[in-house]
Amino acid sequence: MSSDIVFLLDVDNTLLDNDRIIADLRLHLEHAFGVASSDRFWAIFNALRDELGYADYLGALQRYRADIETHDYGAQRLLSTSGFLIDYPFAERLYAHALDVVAHLSKLGLTVILSDGDVVFQPRKVRRAGLWDAVHGRVLIYIHKERMLDAVQRQYPARRYVMVDDKLRVLNAMKRIWGERLVTVFPRQGHYAHDPANIARYPGADISVDQISDLLEFSFAPWLGASIKDKP
Repeated sequence: MSSDIVFLLDVDNTLLDNDRIIADLRLHLEHAFGVASSDRFWAIFNALRDELGYADYLGALQRYRADIETHDYGAQRLLSTSGFLIDYPFAERLYAHALDVVAHLSKLGLTVILSDGDVVFQPRKVRRAGLWDAVHGRVLIYIHKERMLDAVQRQYPARRYVMVDDKLRVLNAMKRIWGERLVTVFPRQGHYAHDPANIARYPGADISVDQISDLLEFSFAPWLGASIKDKP
């Protein structure tokens, strides 16, 4: 069935403070292996992200393992790092009132998580953060979500879409395809949203807010018309 409005919600640095998660992982690696070895992990991580197009923490750990075993940095200690990631308390890193925002938007339309990432760690992050249940399992995870809009609208057809994302690059790519069917929302959270080069490179979003919780008081009626006004 088609919906009047579908709210598409990014995860990392939109609903979840991913910068803080990365900072925690960096500290964990520095304590376990030293600063130089930690820097080596992030070099591997960044190279793999450039190669794949998304952040692959577990894949980077696998490559890092080969480096550690070669240089005898302490391969056994690396096993604790996988546990650190898999068992990380993601729910504690949700932005303030993030779940309240999801619940609020659910009263206005259908809410769907639309994220980039791998097929193991990213779904687990979404589940352990409580976001999977918050959208009743409506979760889409792609390599490049902005290239998968045909699949998105087949799965969740709608008259209008709202995309909430901390990356102007993604918002603009989606806007070029969906045009006026899409309202873009830019929460200014995380390092991408505060990078002057990123901000200068792309046009602004339809709507900008300082933090995700601002959407609790935001009126979408001017953007979405009568269909939003009819909602309770």
